Amino acid sequence: MKPGYFSLALCLIPLAATAAPVATPYADNNGALPPASQYNGPLFKLSHAYPAKAATPAMPWRDAIQNGRITVQNASAYAEALKAAVGKDMQTLLFDYAHWNAAARGWYNEPWLGSANGSYGGREAIHGMYVGSNPLDASLFAASGLKKPITTYVLTYYDKVAAQTLNHVWTAGGGMKPNVTSTSTQFAEGSLIIKAAFITAGPDVWPVMAGTQAWPLYIKTNATSGDTKVPKVTNTYLMQFDIIVKDSQSAPDTGWVFTTLVYDKSVKPGPNGIWDQMVVLGAQWGNDPQANSTVNPAAPLLQNWNNPAAPAYGGATFGWGNRLSGPNDGAMNDIAYQDGGTQKQVRNAQNSSCMSCHSTAQWNPKTNTMPSFLLPATSNPPQIAANQYIVSPPPGSPDWLRWFQNRKGNVPMDAGSVAADFDMVLTFKSLPLWYSATSHKPHVLNGLDLRGKPAAK
Repeated sequence: MKPGYFSLALCLIPLAATAAPVATPYADNNGALPPASQYNGPLFKLSHAYPAKAATPAMPWRDAIQNGRITVQNASAYAEALKAAVGKDMQTLLFDYAHWNAAARGWYNEPWLGSANGSYGGREAIHGMYVGSNPLDASLFAASGLKKPITTYVLTYYDKVAAQTLNHVWTAGGGMKPNVTSTSTQFAEGSLIIKAAFITAGPDVWPVMAGTQAWPLYIKTNATSGDTKVPKVTNTYLMQFDIIVKDSQSAPDTGWVFTTLVYDKSVKPGPNGIWDQMVVLGAQWGNDPQANSTVNPAAPLLQNWNNPAAPAYGGATFGWGNRLSGPNDGAMNDIAYQDGGTQKQVRNAQNSSCMSCHSTAQWNPKTNTMPSFLLPATSNPPQIAANQYIVSPPPGSPDWLRWFQNRKGNVPMDAGSVAADFDMVLTFKSLPLWYSATSHKPHVLNGLDLRGKPAAK
């Protein structure tokens, strides 16, 4: 049987007869397999033969900026070089899935996100995706015509250079005993990590999605249709694609460059098809701590570039001070905070960014959790007021600014924690799921989406 395919006999097993999923590090999916009447194509196979060593890669993105520092002026060239570097493999993954073989191409997935675990629903079986945010309200994208709320589904891959870190953390303990130290969690220069984000709204619900790639998923969480009970094969639509790279030469303040692509129906497909329609939304290589965007909204950002030619819906959810954040990323949220003696509430406040969110990646081995949440919040998990507003520090305050400092990947946000080099999947997903599976105790972060709210299974 070819890698990535499954026997038709598996499809004929009724769902009710499937054994309850067992929490294991390397499960492919949550145990729910699509019936043959709905789907008969390849299923997701977790790629977890993490290499112990990998050669230092060529870095054409550095060449694109003459091996200097990334700046607002050259960030476009850098981002386009990153896109080109992963393009061949990603075109196969996204548009020719029958021929996708992650292991053969040197791409790997993080453990513990497969089987269902407590309040976490696990990866769906066809593409290995899991809920990113649910729901995103249609009001966020009213200007581009979104008619209903959406659920986002995401999938992350690490290249062979980045996967060395997965080896250091997980392989020695067989996936059951993570090795979390200040050195094991650090990524090698040139490490690439990608994340694809698909949504439940097609072009009939959101016109900007006309012509994009559709992926069938076996899911039950669907804010667009309102279905949340019984899984079924449902088309989802490619909206966003992120590429991040460890590059301390180009970005010495943090060691990383984050780039985001979004689908643009107005761009004509070129020789690479829909990949040519994935337009760079922007790049970020620092948190611009010098710019207090609440005190001075006009303060220029020196470590952030947003593409003025990107589709308008892509920038509708930029983060604090218009720092980079894509439509999938949850950088606009309803927040409540104390201003003097008055409680204020702000709907759809800009309160995050790509790098500020990922800079919270840390793990306290004594408490087995992340001390600070992904978004500015007064607790972790965030306190959610009765009206579903996140209880936040006042925007622009010293406590708020903790989320917008420049720290290298080996410097934790909170004392006593191990910094995880911006790997939010490790500290927000994999380690909490490992803890609950092996301790048989629920973890407070399991089942939460990027905004600290329950993501329905």
